[in-house]
Amino acid sequence: MKTVGIIGGLGPETTSKFYLEIIFGCYERNKVSRPPILIWNVPLKYEIEKDLIVDAKGEERYIPYLIDAAKRLEKGGADFLVMPCNSLHIFIDKIRNSVKVPVLSIVEETVKFLKYKRVSKVGILASATLLKHKLYEDTFKKENIEQIVPEKTDQEKIGILINKLVLNEYSDKDKAELLNIIGRFKKNDLKSIILACTDLQLLVRHNSELMIFDTMKIFAEATVDKILEQ
Repeated sequence: MKTVGIIGGLGPETTSKFYLEIIFGCYERNKVSRPPILIWNVPLKYEIEKDLIVDAKGEERYIPYLIDAAKRLEKGGADFLVMPCNSLHIFIDKIRNSVKVPVLSIVEETVKFLKYKRVSKVGILASATLLKHKLYEDTFKKENIEQIVPEKTDQEKIGILINKLVLNEYSDKDKAELLNIIGRFKKNDLKSIILACTDLQLLVRHNSELMIFDTMKIFAEATVDKILEQ
């Protein structure tokens, strides 16, 4: 089995769930031994994290932390790296250029999954930073997938919700707010949406009227594939 290096802590609860998804995903397909996993919890300052999530600013301050994380994991023996955070993938080229081992992309794996599911139109719930950089939008266009984004006021609410999630300060009220936002997607004649912020899966995974695709789960399955790759 290959050793995966996880650039984690952004946010911590999602990292822990991602870890468990890998553990149990490997067990379903290989009952010989546990998978080798390394995790570096990025010591990011809360102020920097909030600026990016809520106000979509100061992103360049992330780069030294992420490159340091990637190099530590490579030096520790990781055969490949993953980041269970969608927004951090705006830096994936810089991270890939900083190490010699492969770095998997949650965007590439999610688009591959949607193509397999024959999805041609999808709503997206993500941070303002991710949308600003058109991380999914540009890739969707290449694959003829139409992206629908929330209204401006809803997007502002999503930023606040994500920040609460990474600080473990969310409540049932926040879950209800997110469900209301998802409900407003229906007017776009949508059948499916993606949670393109892995922290959002902590609030909702299912909806009776829309198919919800969790990018964290998709990425975890791709990571398991890579771990077990011969």
